[in-house]
Amino acid sequence: MSPPARRSPRWLAFAFLALGGASVVLVWVVLALHLQRQAGWMALLAAADVVLMLRLGGMPAGRARALLGAAATAAVCALALWSIAATHIGFAFGLNPWDSVLKLGFHHACTLVALATTPLDWLALAAAPVLAAWWTR
Repeated sequence: MSPPARRSPRWLAFAFLALGGASVVLVWVVLALHLQRQAGWMALLAAADVVLMLRLGGMPAGRARALLGAAATAAVCALALWSIAATHIGFAFGLNPWDSVLKLGFHHACTLVALATTPLDWLALAAAPVLAAWWTR
């Protein structure tokens, strides 16, 4: 008789998700600043990272994991785009990125993101949460 399967604590998946998501946002912002583009294709890598973090965290497969994967991917994408816009504006005003993220207004951020994002970026941003939900189920 085999020993009972060991379950991971519930908080572990959320901790992995937070750390993995923060790492992807950081890499995405640095890459976008280096390339001088939004790098919308990073949304697909963010979806893959969310899937990996949820599986490594031991969250059981099902509808809840699929919804959490889609929501986390959308949140990572939104935070990355917000941070990219805020950092570009912050550098123009001589602010640190973490200061400009807190000072950027919603409408200004939406305008900057809309102006800087290409149709291919929008396609990747729309596909990422759907793919994350599909991959995590």
